[in-house]
Amino acid sequence: MTSISRSVFRGHFLFPNYQCPQCRTFTTRTLLWSGHSRWSTIKHDKGKNDAAKTRQRNILSQELMQASKAFGADPNTNSRLAGVIAAAKKAGFPKASIEAAISRGQGRSPSGAALECLTIEAILPPSIALVIDCETDAKARTLQDLRLLLKNHGGSPTPTSYLFDKKGRILFQRKEGLGVDEVLDEAVENGALDVELDDEGRILIYTEPSATTAATIALGKKMGLQVQSTDIIWVPKADTMVGLDSNSALLELRAFVEEVQDHSSVQSVYMNVAQGRIPDEAWMDFQSRIAV
Repeated sequence: MTSISRSVFRGHFLFPNYQCPQCRTFTTRTLLWSGHSRWSTIKHDKGKNDAAKTRQRNILSQELMQASKAFGADPNTNSRLAGVIAAAKKAGFPKASIEAAISRGQGRSPSGAALECLTIEAILPPSIALVIDCETDAKARTLQDLRLLLKNHGGSPTPTSYLFDKKGRILFQRKEGLGVDEVLDEAVENGALDVELDDEGRILIYTEPSATTAATIALGKKMGLQVQSTDIIWVPKADTMVGLDSNSALLELRAFVEEVQDHSSVQSVYMNVAQGRIPDEAWMDFQSRIAV
């Protein structure tokens, strides 16, 4: 037996209070390595960046479809489409995705097949009514995909359109000297239900769905307005709104919205959801992700 082992042996039996100098460094506390915290920060930042990129892609895709739908698929004769294409390229939007979005604006899939409209109605926790508008060349597959997604988030398909009003929405480009007062009478005469200005000072008009096209053409000619976009939307009725009472509910809802918008067939997502107890900044960010 070595002298060191004899010393430890003697200390163990003869000197019960003896403590080996090496043993003094032992501890049962969990060590916190800085690398772990750093990786967590990197992963969190990467998640935020990925979400921002996905959101930007969705916005660009919608703008490409709207420009193609309103003014045609040829950027040589459609200056607005040319501008959106340039912005998409600058943002690193893939060429195939640009072409696919332009084709969808013309009612075709990237393969050239005709697209059909599909509307899915559902309920999500906690009792939030949902309407999803899609354009697809494979209705059965799209329906199956979105029903599975709903199920994974605790939702279920059920009639909800009666909780919304279906309206036409026309957004005109800003024109100096023209506001609500200047266009109101002409707009009402051509079927407008409401006229307002958006945050950028552009004229926004709501109509019955069947009157949208006629009102767009009439106001464009008589008032010299350039169309920014036209679409048919689902506006939740005021007395059906469901407020969110926690940040966790908001995060769950946002996760669903991000997943459903990643589906290539989904055009718009409408919900009868209200701010409730959610902070203003988080609520504004969420509102920017949904149609209404």
